[in-house]
Amino acid sequence: MIAISESRISAIIEASGIGLKPCPSLIHGIQSYVSSLLLWNSKISLTAIVDPEEIVKLHFVESFFANSIVKMSRGRLADVGSGAGFPGIPIKMLETNLHLSMIEANAKKCVFLSEIVRKLNLKPVEVLNIRMEDVSDNATPFDFISARAVGDFKQLLKWAGRHLAASGRVILFLGSDDADSVSSDTTSWSWRLERIPNTKQRVLLIGSLQFDENSGV
Repeated sequence: MIAISESRISAIIEASGIGLKPCPSLIHGIQSYVSSLLLWNSKISLTAIVDPEEIVKLHFVESFFANSIVKMSRGRLADVGSGAGFPGIPIKMLETNLHLSMIEANAKKCVFLSEIVRKLNLKPVEVLNIRMEDVSDNATPFDFISARAVGDFKQLLKWAGRHLAASGRVILFLGSDDADSVSSDTTSWSWRLERIPNTKQRVLLIGSLQFDENSGV
């Protein structure tokens, strides 16, 4: 099953305005990923977007854009609520030295994620079939924490505050209204907003922990 041609994938990414010229192996990986996603999506709900070109534009390009803004070439990324694997897997496809942990509570989605990781031969990657709250507070801190479709951002940021490295970054994919609400918390976090190219309301909100000299956090 070939859902979209390699030439079309290349054209979409190069026209996206994110400054990425995809190599043949990346394009082939995207093609394989899209085909598997649509096949699995007919059995379990992974994405509401079923047009292959829109999948590349919205899922892959947005993920690649995030990596162009916050370069994740090394370190540890926790992708919370991974679902169909975005943005974690596309970022890992670009950054081979990045350690990716995908946190997903839905067991069926975890089976899909594990299959994509195997199919694309991505290492080091771990698929964790748990809720974010079940990650041990003694776990190694993450350098990056990403989330795309998490409803309770207050709870996410509380969790991130415990699991993010001191110099780490939280990367949230949001609509403009949600971004305004989330970024109103300036007591614990400092924020940077980037508008996602070729979208009207989609933004990237990047947060870093504020350092309190009195409390040491």
